[in-house]
Amino acid sequence: MMSIENTPRAEIEKIHASQREFFSTGATLDYKFRKKQLQKLLKALRQWERPLLTALWNDLHKSEEEAIMTELSIVEGEIKNHIQNLGRWMKRSSVPTPLKMMPSRSRIVHEPLGGALIIAPWNYPVQLLLNPLVGAISAGCTAILKPSPYVPAVSSVLQQMISRTFKPNYIAVVQGNREVNSSLLELRHDIIFFTGSPSLGRKVMQAASENLTPVILELGGKSPCIVDKDADIKIAARRIAWGKTLNAGQTCIAPDYLLIHHTLKSRFVEAFKEELHKLHGKDIQMSRHYVRMVNERAFERVAGYLKEGDIVLGGAVDASQRYIEPTLLDNVSPDAAVMNEEIFGPVLPMITFDKRREALDFIRKREKPLALYYFGKVDDGYDVLKLVSSGGACINDTIMHIANENIPFGGVGNSGMGRYHGYDSFLAFSHRRSVVVTPTLFDLPFRYMPYKMFELVKKLL
Repeated sequence: MMSIENTPRAEIEKIHASQREFFSTGATLDYKFRKKQLQKLLKALRQWERPLLTALWNDLHKSEEEAIMTELSIVEGEIKNHIQNLGRWMKRSSVPTPLKMMPSRSRIVHEPLGGALIIAPWNYPVQLLLNPLVGAISAGCTAILKPSPYVPAVSSVLQQMISRTFKPNYIAVVQGNREVNSSLLELRHDIIFFTGSPSLGRKVMQAASENLTPVILELGGKSPCIVDKDADIKIAARRIAWGKTLNAGQTCIAPDYLLIHHTLKSRFVEAFKEELHKLHGKDIQMSRHYVRMVNERAFERVAGYLKEGDIVLGGAVDASQRYIEPTLLDNVSPDAAVMNEEIFGPVLPMITFDKRREALDFIRKREKPLALYYFGKVDDGYDVLKLVSSGGACINDTIMHIANENIPFGGVGNSGMGRYHGYDSFLAFSHRRSVVVTPTLFDLPFRYMPYKMFELVKKLL
């Protein structure tokens, strides 16, 4: 596997300074400029599709179909949405003005926050770097992009693509390990957009606090999946198997553990096995659509979870290929590591419940998850959502809430803060600025000292 060299600190500081200077010229403020840059990004994404697909295969064994579906198509949809709606989003809007402020008028205008730092993870290295970039361009910001060194082929292609599309004083890629992250975080940015683990998110937020820099944190955690007594077992098994084996479970919103009604467990195991074979064939290791663990460290960590319960399905591993078979675990202790660490792999521990309240209590004792999945009656699903908080949710499905660019994506509590996609991406990199416009033709005296006719004015307050 190729390796990525750290961008020298002096070069990082040079890029940072040049972007601040470029932003100060006001060049990014114009609608036509922003739209043109979005169009350039869309064109580049299409031109670099083949190298990106090859790199995703080399780094992650991600098939062309899965790469297009979960990476490139999502970014393309996001860009198109912004191109179509940017003019409307940029327009200043009128809001009601109370009688006490007449004859003033009230407006909201959007201004770019300024220089953005976007740090992306390795699991969806194209989508999670470029989707936030769309929001930064749309809002009128400059951007320093930091891809993950754990997917060197993808990161290298992304750097070539960006460097041949944009000038570095506007958008630039820097490469390297956590030492480079530290160098980047020591600089003053106007917004930091970070996708990664909660533990690293805390470090990002701590660094940002030194300059009171706003942050968008897209983190993770343990996303529960409830299969209630009224669930359609076949549909539940199919959609959970798909959501859990997509990217081999290396998805921040993958079903992390299963809470299943005790009457359904044996039927679910059989249905899950059948659906896995439909998705990947009986020899899953030979499936072209089954991704590998990103590196040896990830393989060893996830393989270690197999010892923390009874394997009722799967369990095969191949260290030479970083392959772990989709695995169902039973009889898992709630105190086990597999139930307290984000799995980020194709291992799914099962815990049974009798009454739905038991499942909800189990979830609520833990940190708020990035996603929550419920299988059962739709009305019951909404009742669950009222009682259990999560960043996003699906009823009778998994993963799919991330695919709609018209609804916000983000975490809550330990799973993150802030949201993006579509209009929310534009807002994430913008400052909503309040403006009051007051005419000068006449000037009502009531607000000025010595506050004449105050009894009348008090009634208007």
